[in-house]
Amino acid sequence: MFGATLLLAMRELRRHLLRSFLTTIGIIIGVAAVITMVTLGKGVTASIQEQIASLGSDILIVFSQPVAQNRPPRPFKDSDVVAVREQIAGVRSVAGEVSTSVEAFHNGQHWSSRVEGVSNDFMDARGIDIEQGRRFTPAEEASGANVCIVGPTVLDEIFVAGESPLGEQMRLDDVSCTVIGTFASRAQGAQNSDDDNAVFMPIKNVQRRFTGPDRINYMVISYDPAYQSTSIQQSLVELLRERRLIQPGGRNDFNIIDSAQVNDAVQSAVGTLTIMVAAIAGISLAVGGVGIMNIMLVSVTERTREIGIRLAIGALAKEVQLQFLTEAVVLCCFGGLVGIALGLGLSLGLAALVDVPFVFDPTINIASFLFSAIMGIVFGYYPARRASRLDPIDALRHE
Repeated sequence: MFGATLLLAMRELRRHLLRSFLTTIGIIIGVAAVITMVTLGKGVTASIQEQIASLGSDILIVFSQPVAQNRPPRPFKDSDVVAVREQIAGVRSVAGEVSTSVEAFHNGQHWSSRVEGVSNDFMDARGIDIEQGRRFTPAEEASGANVCIVGPTVLDEIFVAGESPLGEQMRLDDVSCTVIGTFASRAQGAQNSDDDNAVFMPIKNVQRRFTGPDRINYMVISYDPAYQSTSIQQSLVELLRERRLIQPGGRNDFNIIDSAQVNDAVQSAVGTLTIMVAAIAGISLAVGGVGIMNIMLVSVTERTREIGIRLAIGALAKEVQLQFLTEAVVLCCFGGLVGIALGLGLSLGLAALVDVPFVFDPTINIASFLFSAIMGIVFGYYPARRASRLDPIDALRHE
């Protein structure tokens, strides 16, 4: 019985194909909007999480900041790194970083890049993997040897494609170094900077040759997750204020970023925004449902004589009700399927346009389809109920 009812419903909708399609426009737009917003929201979240992951997990980043206009930020010192490592409980490792812009030369090619003075502890804390070659040895770190690890962008721009750069000599401004490795691609940095456009050298070498001794741009602190980051941050603030001679009540000339807190805040903000936009888009579904009810009421009026004939020859009221309810559900499911296809297409296009990953979520697609079917039941029930309650004699007299 249900199969015959479904076949009759599809046949009736095919007879008025254009009207059926126009009726489902609201459902199509609503489903497409919800899927697009949720998918893009997940893509934006994944993109931001990838950038946050490039900072490392369970780490604090401490950087100096100016306290007055037209005054550069005061850098940290090597002794600050040692003090944090030795005096704050819960700290696993502390690494300083110093960097400056350079011109990289190799094999007659040159490229504007950045040299970063780092240590192996820095690469561990930031989760930077070595693609080819090796890291610095303890002796190279201690002496500030002329060795370097090249980033993917620099590798693509000035080295021969397909050939290993290991053992090659390159020059950063007037300083030559031997390539001992390449690091894996990192996420895009702050202000859309390219974190892959960098060359790592031992921090002592960069301080000696490029930036000046005893100078640290920022510190990366890896901490034990068993400790509360808030207590570590409080101890860190007290220690640095003491070392930097900041008077009580004075403004800190440094700032602390907790990667875990940033990640939680971003997920919460993007999730809330996605839900709000999807809820607004869901209004289109309600409007579409009203359109379904309207066209089904019109259909009942147009087919009153047909309903009277069916009831007169023995059709039960519940069978007539099922017939019209099935038509409403099929109409909404059709709109849901078209909306899902449109939403996925828009998601793919917009994800590529705004340069975020496309994250397919089967849950939201299945939920949208099921919600469309429920809309058919909810908004199709009254017209179907009205059709089933028609009096056969009055229906047969209808012109």
